[in-house]
Amino acid sequence: MKVVATELPDVLVVEPQVHRDARGFFLETWAGPKYAQHGITATFVQDNHSRSARGTLRGLHLQWPRAQAKLLRTVVGEIFDVAVDVRRGSLTFGRWVGVVLSAENFRQLYIPEGFAHGFCVLSEVAEVEYKCSDVYVPEDEITVLWNDPAIGVRWPVSEPLLSKRDEVGKTLAELSDRLPVQRA
Repeated sequence: MKVVATELPDVLVVEPQVHRDARGFFLETWAGPKYAQHGITATFVQDNHSRSARGTLRGLHLQWPRAQAKLLRTVVGEIFDVAVDVRRGSLTFGRWVGVVLSAENFRQLYIPEGFAHGFCVLSEVAEVEYKCSDVYVPEDEITVLWNDPAIGVRWPVSEPLLSKRDEVGKTLAELSDRLPVQRA
């Protein structure tokens, strides 16, 4: 397993070791002690699976105060996956990083608590599985506007398919009193 740091603190790209032969492939998608050696120490309590069509954009989402760290992977197709630092007081507040995750590259993206998350689908269809460090709590859900100019994510789609919730997300400025604070 190889773990690659991104420009954002603690947002990590995981490249699992894939064993291939004539029968197919095998890989470990989660092994707590191995991941902990690379700084991924979250205790995951919920797994999610989504299926989306080309051009779908889901995000930017986070939960606060019942925060969730996430470990994502694409099992069918390809996505452009984004993490945004929304921790007030952070030196990287409002900055984002984007990574292509696909069924072919087997990459995973680890997103710690205090970061918003979103992705858009690049293939005809994509299925994404992700682990969360806390259960879903609807009243703690925060939706950051996917195209907030203060963040400036360069999405690879100009007219995405959005949910009603994502269409009416709020800018970082509008959410300033609801966002987490950078821990010392």
